[in-house]
Amino acid sequence: MSEQVQLEKTLSPMQVCALALGSIVGWGCFVLPGDMFLPKAGPLGTLYGFMIGAFLICFVAVCLSYMIKYAPVAGGAFAYAYIGFGPTAAFVCGWALVIGYIAIVAIDIAALSVIFRFLFPGIFEFGPLYAIAGWQVYTGEVLLMTAGTLIFGWINYRGIGIAGKIQLVLAFMLTIGIVALFAGVVALDSSQLSNLTPGFSENGTPLSCVLLIFAISPFLFVGFDTVPQAAEEFSFDPARARNIMIIAIVVGVILYAMVMLAVGMAISYPEMLAKLDAQRATGGAAWGAGEVATMAFGRFGSVVLACAVFGAVLTGINGFFIAASRLLLSMSRSRILPEWFGKIHPKYHTPYNAVLFIVIITLLTPFAGRSAIAWTVDMSSVGTGIGYLFTCLAARRVINGGVNVPNKAFKLLCCAIGTITAVLCIVLLLIPGSPALIGGAPFACLGIWIVLGFIFYSTSKKNWVSLPEVEVRENILGSKDIAVYFTS
Repeated sequence: MSEQVQLEKTLSPMQVCALALGSIVGWGCFVLPGDMFLPKAGPLGTLYGFMIGAFLICFVAVCLSYMIKYAPVAGGAFAYAYIGFGPTAAFVCGWALVIGYIAIVAIDIAALSVIFRFLFPGIFEFGPLYAIAGWQVYTGEVLLMTAGTLIFGWINYRGIGIAGKIQLVLAFMLTIGIVALFAGVVALDSSQLSNLTPGFSENGTPLSCVLLIFAISPFLFVGFDTVPQAAEEFSFDPARARNIMIIAIVVGVILYAMVMLAVGMAISYPEMLAKLDAQRATGGAAWGAGEVATMAFGRFGSVVLACAVFGAVLTGINGFFIAASRLLLSMSRSRILPEWFGKIHPKYHTPYNAVLFIVIITLLTPFAGRSAIAWTVDMSSVGTGIGYLFTCLAARRVINGGVNVPNKAFKLLCCAIGTITAVLCIVLLLIPGSPALIGGAPFACLGIWIVLGFIFYSTSKKNWVSLPEVEVRENILGSKDIAVYFTS
């Protein structure tokens, strides 16, 4: 890794924890209770799905932490796939993660229009353009989302230090907002645990309800794997990454559960479902969090909810700008992507061309409408699930190939459970007949992305296939002395 492509080691443990937590708790924490959790899984189905998913995802985090310590470089699962299986596997993993990460930036940018329609109705709903997937696109909202994209692009262009500090403030705002929302709903006269019955959706069995939520665990908790993407910029011992990721996952599932329970406890479950159906009937989003915030705090509810939602959305945008740009940087170092993506700013020490690329792609989001962008939830779950799978399999190879590895049996067990978790998530999302099968539109989008990947791989392979393995290894991992476990 040449001198000019060095990133700056400025991220503190608190900033990295905020990066992970803020990326985990995004817009879905507030929109999905009304869109998916309560209508399709029910309160208990959602809660059990959360707990099972978070517990099993922690084993993936342990595998990630081992690989961070082994190779603390940007790129995360892409670099680990190279260590375990070589450049072709690294390309497959990286291509899957690119769509996963950039999709989440797009989702959170699109969520800005939903937030403002609730908090400040009518302000940005001017200049109607067209409707797409049942969602009216307005000029005002296009300008709003464009501004959000440019602001966070500028923040990440200027440096990881600025982005890390902003992430810490936003994560604090997010947590305080959710706690306040939950406390306000609990204090309502109508709030009681009996409102959470029936515990499962009438549209499925209890098992199918739990599996539906478990299957999207890679999307719900995806933010913890922004940590390895930023590993090259840690100002502390990479060995601390394991505890940081597990704490972020545990706190993240608690915050998810608090919002879902707040929506479910405020009034009876059937009555809440009726309110959500009424919101959909008027062409709006089924935003249960907004409904209960108004019930708990009246007009002041908008302020409480704004703190939580803006914290969630903005930390997600910021966190995945960091993750996606570092992934593109690592893929460029391997020559799988053009060298242009790997340019580091001489003053700000950021992969500025990668940041600019993400800005350009994300600027398409405002024109797609919120409903179309929601398809990317499924695509993101598949992409990140593939990243988890490669990480766990690579960690197993590294551990088996090591000499005198401490706690070897436990680490191999974590790899096995993490692998099974990733496979289950991918299977549940892609196999016909599964209760969590993704829809036709995201399936088609995913198919197009795979075809594009095959074309890109075929045309770009000549750029890196002739490079000596030692050179590729040094480019990706920063050292030719880090052992790899595949046959060239």
